[in-house]
Amino acid sequence: MTTDIHYNNWLKSVKEKIISAQLKAAVTVNKQLLELYWDLGKDITQKQDEAIWGAGILEQLSVDLKLAFPDMKGFSRRNLYAIKQWYGFYRIESEFVPQPVAQIPWGHNRLIISKIRNIEEALFYCKSTLQNGWNRDQLEIAIKNKYYEAKGKSITNFNTTLPDVQSQLAIESLKNPYNLDFLGLENDALEREIEDAMMQHLTRFLVELGKGFAFVGRQYAIEVSNNEYFIDLLFYHLQLRCFVVIELKSGKFKPEYTGKLNFYLSAIDSQLKHPQDQPTIGLILCKYKDKVEAEYALRDIQKPIGVSEYTLTQALPEKFKSQLPTVEQIEKQLENSEFKG
Repeated sequence: MTTDIHYNNWLKSVKEKIISAQLKAAVTVNKQLLELYWDLGKDITQKQDEAIWGAGILEQLSVDLKLAFPDMKGFSRRNLYAIKQWYGFYRIESEFVPQPVAQIPWGHNRLIISKIRNIEEALFYCKSTLQNGWNRDQLEIAIKNKYYEAKGKSITNFNTTLPDVQSQLAIESLKNPYNLDFLGLENDALEREIEDAMMQHLTRFLVELGKGFAFVGRQYAIEVSNNEYFIDLLFYHLQLRCFVVIELKSGKFKPEYTGKLNFYLSAIDSQLKHPQDQPTIGLILCKYKDKVEAEYALRDIQKPIGVSEYTLTQALPEKFKSQLPTVEQIEKQLENSEFKG
């Protein structure tokens, strides 16, 4: 059997077509399942609203549907209740299943309605799941980290430094704050410690940054007039089609940070940016900032820069510290332990 390059290329295209067909089939099956669940939720709600049957109908319906369709999952009493709850949540918004809702898996839908009480926010997470390709765990992390509240909240000068279309997309690509609790560091962690932990948890950090960020390098070296400088973190954004420079600061934002970052952006635009690329964007990631101070610092800067905060593992509140044993108490307990060697 031939294994030349023409066959390999053809085989690759055949595999891609099969995968594409499988994905389309999965999407179609999921859409049909959710349409079924919508109708089922509607029927259950109507019957109970009309007082024909009480809450016990779910138990009976579960038993009967399992007997009729033994190979089909999803007819437990618990899931039937979730179907009714899901329908009741969205029926205010639409007579039919809202499009973004119908495009994500049922497990994602159950998670959203169990955590979110606002339809606008729920639809946002449905759309974000589609845009970012989140699995269920990633969706849960995004909800826990309040992605809805943080997205597009970074202080930037994008409106005055980027074209309208690029500006809006750039604004939506940044958020405030970035939740870095997965790094396992306390609030007093130093910049190098944070940077080291980011590299150890790079995949989680990329998820926190959002869709489109591709890692280029850490302490990325650039040379200007025979002097070497090092950029904390360098990324390329696939949707924005531009490099993104992130400068990490372990303390409060200072206006002079924008001057240094502006310098880095000029260097990247001159040395790395391709003619087809959009202008390089900078992000100052600091522990905290004064909003007015940050806005003033960005006002007359000609390069696109954003300022966002990050949060690490919160220190234990003072009121709980007194409830914890001291080191001396722990040592004494160990000394009296029956397991002492």
